Amino acid sequence: MEDKVKSGYLYDFYGELLTEHQRTVYEMSINEDLSLSEIADALSISRQGVHDILKRCDKLLSDYENRLHLVDKFMNIREDVIQIKELTSKNADIETLSEISRISQMILEEL
Repeated sequence: MEDKVKSGYLYDFYGELLTEHQRTVYEMSINEDLSLSEIADALSISRQGVHDILKRCDKLLSDYENRLHLVDKFMNIREDVIQIKELTSKNADIETLSEISRISQMILEEL
């Protein structure tokens, strides 16, 4: 997964666990795609300060994911649902229904 996309998912799941200041800096970097200089100017802090905050946030968010695995679970469930959608667009025979049932059970187990 691309780093920016992964960072976005990590922030979506765990962003509320960051301080307000960390969230502001991280949102400016990830959501608004601003450079270190642009963020530093907007918040009246140094580029190094922005860099340090972003690195700290990346580490915190990664640590949360390593413990809780919410993003991994979400991505797995998303893939399963896409597969179910593809299967349901086909003519439903016994084999297809069996596969839909199997995938549905896997989703339920992950929840």
